[in-house]
Amino acid sequence: MHSGPGRLLVAVYAVFALSASARALVQIATDFSAAPVAYLLSALAAAVYVVATVALVRSSERSRRVALVSVAVELVGVLAVGLLSVEDPVAFPEATVWSGFGAGYGYVPLVLPVLGLWWLRSQRPRAPR
Repeated sequence: MHSGPGRLLVAVYAVFALSASARALVQIATDFSAAPVAYLLSALAAAVYVVATVALVRSSERSRRVALVSVAVELVGVLAVGLLSVEDPVAFPEATVWSGFGAGYGYVPLVLPVLGLWWLRSQRPRAPR
């Protein structure tokens, strides 16, 4: 993670961790009763981005596994929430980071975990021959 593309990936994750956390905190603090499910999903997205960011920065094998799981959870989350928010918009009266597959964020939430998984796979240690 300490080279060009890895640094960029970590930077994007850090921006999303910060923006999703701020969004969730404001939503929950100011208008939680309007859309509790959506706002709690925003908080979950924020937590996943924070965990992924920290795990991607560290270089241990354990951190790599944590990154792999958190990025996979992120992908499942954005696909599930994206699909549900498109199929049943009434269930999501307010948008989350993952609503509409991340449409409010230029679909970066949909692309980011795919790139994260690809990066983690490309950087995995090779087995000795």
